[in-house]
Amino acid sequence: MELTKNGAVIIDVRTKAEYQQGHIKGSQNIPLNNLSNHYSKLHKNKCIITCCASGMRSGTAKRILKSNGFIEVYNGGGWNGLQDKISQ
Repeated sequence: MELTKNGAVIIDVRTKAEYQQGHIKGSQNIPLNNLSNHYSKLHKNKCIITCCASGMRSGTAKRILKSNGFIEVYNGGGWNGLQDKISQ
């Protein structure tokens, strides 16, 4: 919750169809299989929180981003749970 208040970007790595069925307001949808095509659109020094349906893909996204020079990346887990934490 504190991270989002300080300007963290939430990246939802689910498919476009999954994202359209429900997502965190203000999150960006970058499906995991397209993540590498979007590095230039993300700031390496900005805090990023990844999320998906259960936390598996967001964990993979976190590892990929960290291995490509992104500094502050967190696995937010499933988007529903993350949304609950943010709205508290």
